[in-house]
Amino acid sequence: MGKIQEIRESETGKKIVKKGKSGIGRILFGRTGVILLLLLLQLGILFMVFSRLQQHVIYVYWLFALLSALTAILIINRPGNPAFKLAWMVPITIFPVFGMLLYLFVEFQAGERLLNRRLQDVEQQMRKYVLQDPDVFEELEQTDKRTSNLSRYVMEKGGFPTYKNYHTAYYPWGKDKFEALIEELNKAEKFIFMEYFIVAEGKMWNTVLEILKKKVQEGVEVRFMYDGTCSISLLPYNYPKKLEEYGIKCKIFNPIKPALSTVQNNRDHRKIVVIDGKTAFTGGVNLADEYIGELERFGTWKDTAIMIQGEAVRNFTLMFLEIWNVDEPQENYERYLDASHCYGMMEGDGYVIPYGDSPLDHENVGELVYLDILNSAKDYVHIMTPYLILDHEMITALTYAAKRGVDVKIIMPGIPDKAYAFALAKTYYPELLRAGVKIYQYKPGFVHAKSFTSDDCKGVVGTINLDYRSLYLHFECAVYLYQVPQITEVEADFQETLKDCREITMEDWRNEKFITKLTGRVLRLIAPLM
Repeated sequence: MGKIQEIRESETGKKIVKKGKSGIGRILFGRTGVILLLLLLQLGILFMVFSRLQQHVIYVYWLFALLSALTAILIINRPGNPAFKLAWMVPITIFPVFGMLLYLFVEFQAGERLLNRRLQDVEQQMRKYVLQDPDVFEELEQTDKRTSNLSRYVMEKGGFPTYKNYHTAYYPWGKDKFEALIEELNKAEKFIFMEYFIVAEGKMWNTVLEILKKKVQEGVEVRFMYDGTCSISLLPYNYPKKLEEYGIKCKIFNPIKPALSTVQNNRDHRKIVVIDGKTAFTGGVNLADEYIGELERFGTWKDTAIMIQGEAVRNFTLMFLEIWNVDEPQENYERYLDASHCYGMMEGDGYVIPYGDSPLDHENVGELVYLDILNSAKDYVHIMTPYLILDHEMITALTYAAKRGVDVKIIMPGIPDKAYAFALAKTYYPELLRAGVKIYQYKPGFVHAKSFTSDDCKGVVGTINLDYRSLYLHFECAVYLYQVPQITEVEADFQETLKDCREITMEDWRNEKFITKLTGRVLRLIAPLM
C-alpha cells in the first residue's frame, strides 16, 4: 500500500506534500477507513430499521411522526443557538422518523454528560486556587469600566482571573515560536506541561522530543497530552506507551472510537505549553513541520503564537491540569502553582487574561470575548482566521461594527486546507461586504492564525477560529491583551500580512463558480453540525 502523502523537495529545499491516489488507498484500508466504515455501518443499520418501520408498520410510523413533531417543538423551545436548532430541523423534516430518533440518540447520550460531570468535579477541586487579586481588578475598573466588566465575566463564568502584565512576546511566524519554545524548554528545571491538537513526526516534533527526553533525565517532570484525532493517521495508536518508555507521562484526550457518540465532536483544540509555572505558550502553532515552514502544504503557512511570563501563567497551568485530571484522582495542585518566581520581576504595562473555553459548560466564553471587542470598538477591528462559518450573533456584530464606521477587516486564506469549508465561508461574503466589512485572501497560501486587534489597546491571540467548531464544540484557549505593548506588534503583523493579500469584492462573489456557490449554500443548512 502506498504512502498517505508523496513528499518531494522544492527548489528552495523545502519538503512539499503532494496527495495522490495512494494516500486515498491508505485512508480507505487503514485505521481511518475502518473507523469510518464502522460509523457508517451503524448509521446504515439505524436508517434501515426505521425505514422498515415506515414501510411495514403504518401505525408505528405515524406514532413516530407525531413524536417527530413533538421533538421539533422541543428543539424550538429549548435554550441555545438558533442555528443549531435549524440544522436539526432539516433531517427531522426530510426524514421524520429517522431524524427524530437520531436527535434523541444524540441528545441523550451518557458520554458527554459523564465527561462534563468529571470536568465539573475537577473544577470544584481547583476553585480554591482561582483567585482574583482585588487590587488588580480595582485598578482595571478605574482605567476602563467596559474592560473590567469583561474581566468580571471571564472570572465568574470561566474561572480565569486578570493579571498585571509581566512579560509578553508575540511571534508572527511559526518558526519564531519554535525557536523561542526550544530556548525555554531547555531552561526547564521543575516541570513541563504540553497539550496539543496536532502532533506529527518530523523536524519540529523530533527536536522537541529530544529535549523532553533530556529533561526527564535531569529530573524534570514532563507531561504530554494530545488530541485523539492524531491517532487516526498521524501517530501510532500506542504512541503514549513509547513516550512512557522515555519517562514522559503521556495521555490521549478523547480517543477516536468506532462508535456513534457526540462526545467525539468535542476535540481538544488547545495548544498549551507551561514551563515551571512561569512561562507559557499558546496560539495556532501545532507540533508539525508545516507550521514552521519545513513542509510546504497549501502554499506559505502563516501562523502566530504568544508567550507570557509571570503570575498569569497560573491560568494555563490550571487549564492543563483540569483536562489532564478528568480521569484521575485528585492530586496536589499547589506544587505547580507557586508564584514565588514573580517576586522581583519587572512589571510591564497593561493587563492579560489567559482564558479557556469548554464546549460542555453552556457558556460561550470564546465567542463572547470576540463579540465584546466588536461591540466596543471605536476605530478598527482587524481579524485573522482560517475559517469563517458564522452564527447570527457574530454576523450581526461584524456588520453592525462596520455600519457604524468601524474599520472591520478580515484576512482569510488564499489557498484553503478544506475546500468545503472555504465554499461555506464564501456564502457569508455578500452580507459582510454589503455592510462594509472588508475581506482579504492571503495570496501566498494558508492563514492558520487566530487573532483580533482593536483600537491599539485590545487584542486576542489564541486557538479560537471564527467557526462553529471552535466557538461551540472544541476545548479552546487564548490570551486577552489590554493596553499591552505587544498589541502594536500584533497589529503591525496584520498590516504586513495585508500587503500580501487580495481584497475581495462583490464582483468577485458574482464571478464565483456556480458549483462553489451551490455547495456552500447547501452546506450552510448543516453548518453547525459539521
